[in-house]
Amino acid sequence: ICLFVCLGLVSVLIVFVWLGGNQVSPLRPICDLRVLEHFIREAQDSEVIMRGCRGGCGAMKSYFVPLTSVDFAFWEHIDVSHDALAAVEVQTGLSLLVQALSTAMKAVSNSRLASALDNNISNIHSLSQILHSLDLQVSTVLPDDSAPASTQSQEVSSLPELLQVQSSFLRGKVRLLLSAAPACQRQNS
Repeated sequence: ICLFVCLGLVSVLIVFVWLGGNQVSPLRPICDLRVLEHFIREAQDSEVIMRGCRGGCGAMKSYFVPLTSVDFAFWEHIDVSHDALAAVEVQTGLSLLVQALSTAMKAVSNSRLASALDNNISNIHSLSQILHSLDLQVSTVLPDDSAPASTQSQEVSSLPELLQVQSSFLRGKVRLLLSAAPACQRQNS
C-alpha cells in the first residue's frame, strides 16, 4: 500500500513540476457587451421598481452623480490605451454612482427596492473590475461625501433621477469605453 501511495505522490509531483515550467496565460478581459446589457437591464428594472414603489421608497435627497452627456467628437478620436481621461471619467462616474446608491439604500425600507439597489451596487463593482481587467492604467480616488460637484458631476434631487442617470451612464460612457478598449478591439476583430 505504501508503494502505491508513494507512486501516486511522485506522479502528482511530476505533474506539478511539468506544469510549473509552463507559463499560465493571463486572464482575458471581459469584452462581451452582453454583460453590460444585462447590467443595464437590471438598472432599468430598478427604475420600474421605483415607479411602482408606494412606501419605504426613500426620502427626497440630493445625490452627486456623473454627467451622462457624451462628447462624441472626443469619443470618436479617443485612443483609450494612451488617453486615460475617458477611463478616469468612467471610473469616477462609477464611484459616484456607488456612493449615491449606497446612500440611497440606507434611506430605503422597501425590501424589493433595497435589494435592487444592492444588486446595482454589486453590478457597478463588477464593471469596475471589468475595466480594471482591461489594464487601462487608471488610478481613481473615490470622492468623499463632502466633495463639491466637479465638472464631471451633477446633483440630482431624487432616487428616480439617480436611477435614470445610472441607466444613461451605463448605456453611454461605459459602453463607449468598453467598445474602445484595445483588448476589446482585438477580441472583436
